[in-house]
Amino acid sequence: MASDKKSLAVAALENGTVIDHIPADQLFKCVKILDLEGLDKQLTIGNNLRSDKLGAKGIIKIADVTIPEPVINRIALVAPNAVINLIRNYEVVDKRPVKLPDMVVGIVRCANPKCITNNEPMKTRFDVIDAERREIRCHYCGVTVTGAKADII
Repeated sequence: MASDKKSLAVAALENGTVIDHIPADQLFKCVKILDLEGLDKQLTIGNNLRSDKLGAKGIIKIADVTIPEPVINRIALVAPNAVINLIRNYEVVDKRPVKLPDMVVGIVRCANPKCITNNEPMKTRFDVIDAERREIRCHYCGVTVTGAKADII
């Protein structure tokens, strides 16, 4: 029966990394945080895919690449429930949630226009002060922001 058939909305991956359960409205922030624009590997980005948990979700599939955990965990700032799947021979060999690091460096713009990071050529540094609420504080001027409202550089 045709109604019993299921198909993947996004093609299966032989080897690489899949980032799943990204809120649809945060998907392109994740792409920016991971700096995937210039990647020379096969990259599949799916947005507004049906999800029982999120309603609509985003997914990123990167062929033949394993992104280091400290790099990938940076997306926890905007996608705290994202799940990382490592794929080998079309099988999930490792599956884990993202975890917000203690410090976020160089990915969020400080909201304080007088902050030194907005006036000098230097990387921003934010200390995570509440991981559950994804609240971060500028290391230099003390301005606090939550991850969902963070201005990604």
